[in-house]
Amino acid sequence: MRSRRVGATTFFRLLEDHGSAAAALEALPEIAREAGVRDYTPFPLDLAEAEIARARKLGAVALLHGDPSYPPALHDLADAPPVLWALGRTDLTRRPMVALVGARNASSLGLRMARRLAEGLAEAGYVIVSGLARGIDRAAHIAAIETGTVAVQAGGIDVPYPVENTGLAEEIGQKGLRLSEQPPGLEPQARHFPQRNRIVSGLARAVVVVEAASRSGSLITARAALDQGREVLAVPGHPFDARASGCNMLIRDGAVLVRHPEDVLDALGPAPRPAAAAPVRPPPRMTEVPETPAEARRAAPPDTAALHARILDRLGPSPLAEDQLIRDLGLPAGTVTSELLTLELDGRIARAPGGLLSRPV
Repeated sequence: MRSRRVGATTFFRLLEDHGSAAAALEALPEIAREAGVRDYTPFPLDLAEAEIARARKLGAVALLHGDPSYPPALHDLADAPPVLWALGRTDLTRRPMVALVGARNASSLGLRMARRLAEGLAEAGYVIVSGLARGIDRAAHIAAIETGTVAVQAGGIDVPYPVENTGLAEEIGQKGLRLSEQPPGLEPQARHFPQRNRIVSGLARAVVVVEAASRSGSLITARAALDQGREVLAVPGHPFDARASGCNMLIRDGAVLVRHPEDVLDALGPAPRPAAAAPVRPPPRMTEVPETPAEARRAAPPDTAALHARILDRLGPSPLAEDQLIRDLGLPAGTVTSELLTLELDGRIARAPGGLLSRPV
């Protein structure tokens, strides 16, 4: 799998054509030569052994395609990852999952919806799976961390992305499950995110898109879900809000409209009883106490420009209560209200009766 030009689909075709991994490795140089690639060498054995040793040192375990411990939802995908590095509770892969995905620059309403959906679906017995990104992903993971959440990483299992989610990633590694098909130590690049997205959708019975622009990674996940035969659902948004355009397009094209967790449960039914759990290895011992979400919210206030950006990110054309915005920002009321006045005077936000705020359209 680590050899050049061998992706998941090619991996399985080589095994089918040659009968074993050893025979496929032996045939690879000649296959590459016939394809016009000179001086081709399969991935060296010592580097493969070094990857295994590094992963084990981190406390990760290998979930190999065909083994009983491999996530059953991924098993029949044409491009299923041949190997997944897992950190945390591997038993969660036997339970039914729903994916919650959406915008990194999510609005306050979007973040509230992600939390509400994650909490409601978790209460109904579903594990929440997402991609450990900013915005909607982060909100969904935090809401479900005590009941069961799976974070699929684009980079190596020891490389949380973005860096600001490092504390959350460590907490998920202890209470939930982190998965990656990439080797430890690999920094994620643009091409790794669509690969990550197909695993997010493949693990789930359904993908719920909470907020998404018309061109976004969340829509890539939705398309992967359709190709995999999964349900696609979407939360509608204001027509003038670019963060809702992708969701509105999905609904126009037939996705189930979601207003609350019950809409998802109506589409999927109650969570089925999980399959028998595979053996679980204890999570790795952490040398540092991970930062909790509550501690992250108590971080020092940002500078003025950064605070303005955060406020504007969380507002859209749909009105939001000022006190809710302050709670979402996790900052002292006095810090926020003074900057709200500045933004209002600049014409960058509008205030309506009842303490409602929005961005002018």
